[in-house]
Amino acid sequence: MDWGIYGVTKLRIFCTILVLLFPTITFSLSSSSSTTMGQGQINSNSILVALLDSHYTELAELVEKAMLLQKLEDTVGKHNITIFAPKNEALERDLDPDFKRFLLEPRNLKSLQTLLMSHIIPTRITGSINPINLTGSTRHQTLSPQHHLLLQHNVTTRHFTIDGARIIHPDVITRPDGVIHGIERLLVPRSVQDEFNRRRSLRSISAVKPEGAPEVDPRTHRLKKLSPPQKPGSPPALPIYDAMAPGPSLAPAPAPGPGGPHHHFNGEAQVKDFIQTLLHYGGYNEMADILVNLTSLATEMGRLVSEGYVLTVLAPNDEAMAKLTTDQLSEPGAPEQIMYYHLIPEYQTEESMYNAVRRFGKVRYDTLRLPHKVVAQEADGSVKFGNGDGSAYLFDPDIYTDGRISVQGIDGVLFPLEEEEEEVKPAVTRTRTGQPAKPVVMHRRGKLLEAACWMLGTFGQHSRVTSCQ
Repeated sequence: MDWGIYGVTKLRIFCTILVLLFPTITFSLSSSSSTTMGQGQINSNSILVALLDSHYTELAELVEKAMLLQKLEDTVGKHNITIFAPKNEALERDLDPDFKRFLLEPRNLKSLQTLLMSHIIPTRITGSINPINLTGSTRHQTLSPQHHLLLQHNVTTRHFTIDGARIIHPDVITRPDGVIHGIERLLVPRSVQDEFNRRRSLRSISAVKPEGAPEVDPRTHRLKKLSPPQKPGSPPALPIYDAMAPGPSLAPAPAPGPGGPHHHFNGEAQVKDFIQTLLHYGGYNEMADILVNLTSLATEMGRLVSEGYVLTVLAPNDEAMAKLTTDQLSEPGAPEQIMYYHLIPEYQTEESMYNAVRRFGKVRYDTLRLPHKVVAQEADGSVKFGNGDGSAYLFDPDIYTDGRISVQGIDGVLFPLEEEEEEVKPAVTRTRTGQPAKPVVMHRRGKLLEAACWMLGTFGQHSRVTSCQ
């Protein structure tokens, strides 16, 4: 796991070594160096340290990815906690792959945090005290304010369940500040399930072209007949180049987006989603900065997507953007032209592009920088864009895919090839026999007159020279 993103895994190993060497030492699990001595410090015998070092590795990894350690440190500092930890098999094999992918997407960080906090109760519940041994059921508030857990005991089977999931290992880990119970499956709150269903629903990826105001024919003073309505998600009638703004300096102010009670597609919100995904993903801050701050392309892309167009963004990473020179960015409109060459007016994923280059060898994709195309070909089991030294590989596939916008990370900035001017050669005239005709030399009259005057002057005929002049 990357130190720069989460900053916890290496710290956890370091803390484990300190615990073995110095059992009485105290330390902080926070990755921030600005934590004060009075806040966020826990003992090495804490339940959080036990969770990170336990065999519940899948749950511990999700807690790190959700960046919840600081919040849990603060909670443990105030009162005991009870953690219901799903077994590793429930998160590895039994979990729906689409739902797991949904939880790990950077834009769904809040949903992941809500799910994990719904497994933690801010009170201590152990198998040796009455609440868990009593028959019937009890309801407990979790760290997620909108979610409660129902603890039940079955007298017949003598099993305890939490929201219907059987507790298979009660009191598996106990510490002075908390306890961990092992459960058979993951607990999914209703709010997280609803958010996943909305993301997966076809309504979130379909688009309806906004309806304009009625138009009056100036000749007949009657309303013009409207074209028949199109089905939701159908492609627009005009090509994408006709829908683009006339230029970076002439781009008009964006109109209100079509999002609303009629469930029209809100392209501006979707563009904001993919830019936030770039920031959470890490390594693409320069690309996001150009789209939002240096140009108006984010607004332009949102308007295009709202009208039903699809886009594939080839996003150069920060290392590639750092290689751009001042001359390449100083010309007026240069950032826009560079970004236009990285926007393909098609919806392509890593799988579709790789299958295309494997089948056809070289594929030329249209870009929003007319008339230039970007060349893609298969190389080293991946997709390579461009030619020669200016090529770039598909480095981070499918950073963001929602059916309308696809973002593919590449490791270089692409530039179109300079068009070579063809030399205009004179046409060769041929005779009836097919042989090339001899060129006819046409002398100018001024040159002949000048030569005659020079010869007359040489022989001393001054009068002729004068007349020539």
